[in-house]
Amino acid sequence: MKKIYFLKTCNTCVRILKELNPSSEYILQDIKNEPITVKQLEEMKALSGSYESLFSRRAKLYKEMGLKDQKLEEADYKHYLLEHYTFLSRPVTIVENQIFIGNSKKTTEATKLAINA
Repeated sequence: MKKIYFLKTCNTCVRILKELNPSSEYILQDIKNEPITVKQLEEMKALSGSYESLFSRRAKLYKEMGLKDQKLEEADYKHYLLEHYTFLSRPVTIVENQIFIGNSKKTTEATKLAINA
């Protein structure tokens, strides 16, 4: 599978997409207009190892909902990821059986290498 989950209203996602310049083989899914399904989230979890690794603690709602003061379990991470797109650490790129999560420079470079391999 070749897929990129992103948010088209996120400047960082847009910048990274331009940088990655994925071929037409890649399916681009704007998670605001096309929310992540349970099946898609479970596929991401299978590749990443946990729901927590997909969860963004930088989301505004994380602080607003008081989640930073709670001890969250895997089931909680799954619930919040499905509840609101802002909790997904973006972009998430899947290249065959590899997953790249987030927008750090290191992750973006690794994603570029995988896409162009």
